[in-house]
Amino acid sequence: MGFFKKSILSQIIRACVIVGVIFVAKSSSNLIETKLENDATNRTINLSTMALKLEEDIRNDIYSAKDTYTGDLTGYGANCPLCGGTLACKPSYYVKDGTDTYFDPTYGTVRIVASSRNLPCGTIVRFQHFGLSNEPIIAIVLDRGVLGNDLDLLSPSEEYALRYVGRKSITYDVLRQGWNS
Repeated sequence: MGFFKKSILSQIIRACVIVGVIFVAKSSSNLIETKLENDATNRTINLSTMALKLEEDIRNDIYSAKDTYTGDLTGYGANCPLCGGTLACKPSYYVKDGTDTYFDPTYGTVRIVASSRNLPCGTIVRFQHFGLSNEPIIAIVLDRGVLGNDLDLLSPSEEYALRYVGRKSITYDVLRQGWNS
């Protein structure tokens, strides 16, 4: 009878061990499921955070496009028949001496363009014109006198404007909207 009791006792112990292993395994799978659910939540939060960070980086990057327009690019010289020699945006910049660039504290030396009132004075734009440069041209709106989304590039003379700028349809990026953006 002693052998029989030892056999039953060992079977009970085995059963308890099996139940314990099943309990631990079940508990572990609940932890794994909970962890997976938390990972999914964290991933969603991380994507939202990443999107906000990317948006902030774009706002803070001075060379990222804030907006894009399509219009015609033409050129004009300060010696044009109707030009008075000073630009429309304050401070009135004198250009009759052939000046066609402006030093901006943020962007350095940039070209000068005229635009319509669609773009506030001090707006910085970037466009490509392979007849003038292989690199993108950065310019500041300091003058008025065109309509819609067109730009008029200030050139050293009317002759230069006709010969090198001409009239060309372009797409340009707005890098800064006005002086304070």
